[in-house]
Amino acid sequence: MQNQVLLILIVEDEFIIQEMVQDALSEGGFETETIASGEEAITLLNGGNGKYRAIITDIHLLGTLTGWDVAKSARELNPEIPVVYMTGAGADQWPSHGVPNSVLLQKPFAPAQVVTAISQLLNQVSP
Repeated sequence: MQNQVLLILIVEDEFIIQEMVQDALSEGGFETETIASGEEAITLLNGGNGKYRAIITDIHLLGTLTGWDVAKSARELNPEIPVVYMTGAGADQWPSHGVPNSVLLQKPFAPAQVVTAISQLLNQVSP
């Protein structure tokens, strides 16, 4: 029986948060790929052939694109892809800018909250 890899794309420009989220997801049994800009995220998503099972993105990123843009692009490629937003300032924009059926984590958050959010969203999506 082979395990299906659950590759999660993390889009975050703060190294300390990248590391915390990666460690938490790794302990939760997920594999991750981490990048710092929205432009890079969209390039990876467009060339990824659906290899990413979920996205965790900060709202404010390096470059001109935001986490809102990344999530919208991801949903154009895969309407069911789970999205978790992370933000220190921007939660008030979630109802108008966030994609449906997403989760928003307000910084600072506990590492376990990321694993719980991703797990819940993945459980709602058919394999």
